[in-house]
Amino acid sequence: MTMAHSIDGELLAAEIPRLRRYARALTRNGQAADDLVQDCLERAWSKGHQWEAGTDLCAWLFTVMHNLYVNGLRRRQPQTDPIGHAEFADPRTQSQEASMQVRDLEQALGRLPPEQREVLLLVCLEEMSYEQVASVTGVPIGTVMSRLHRARERMRRFMSGEQSPTGGPVIRRVK
Repeated sequence: MTMAHSIDGELLAAEIPRLRRYARALTRNGQAADDLVQDCLERAWSKGHQWEAGTDLCAWLFTVMHNLYVNGLRRRQPQTDPIGHAEFADPRTQSQEASMQVRDLEQALGRLPPEQREVLLLVCLEEMSYEQVASVTGVPIGTVMSRLHRARERMRRFMSGEQSPTGGPVIRRVK
């Protein structure tokens, strides 16, 4: 019988900033993100014996968070409340154009299907490899690549003005 390994609290604490960043981008709501991180940390602490020492703790934690998030979506309808611009705003004064670009980016991310948004955030924001993302999300690498391609293409169309993030007609800004 092998001895169960537990997670060192310092190792767990070191991953909190990455967990918070991903949770905030994933949920698009500060309170929901904090709740998701808290649930993830509680689950990781209580199930720490399932983590294999020497393996990628961050990937394991993201898998735990992913599963909690997906299970939460299954229990309730996804929230469609628009996200507040202040949620991701840079504390420094921004130009009106920069503020509008951040708002457009937030809206575009919010319009992606959850599985595309997850893959895009894990690859682009968290800089995970396709293999790590496949492990976290529980899908084949080919599916990760396909979802990432679709997400990038939709974001490109939204941000270039070819398609409105809200699904309505494209309204051009005059500069």
